[in-house]
Amino acid sequence: MIGPPKLTRFEKARIVGARALQISMGAPMLAGVPKSTASPMDVALEELASGILPITIRRTLPDGTYQDIPIKWFSEERVHA
Repeated sequence: MIGPPKLTRFEKARIVGARALQISMGAPMLAGVPKSTASPMDVALEELASGILPITIRRTLPDGTYQDIPIKWFSEERVHA
């Protein structure tokens, strides 16, 4: 893997924001969080921390090519950093 071995703060913000929007528009929650006690943002953060999101990060390399990295490749402690 080229680049940082963890999610950057920009990647994390993009993932959580997009997932929270999906949840607020009625998408099913993948994590076992009670719907009445959590905001879509809380649910999205929990899903990211648990590593169950089926999302792939695309990092563009300096030579113009790109690298697709499944989010499950990032270990839990790297996601929280």
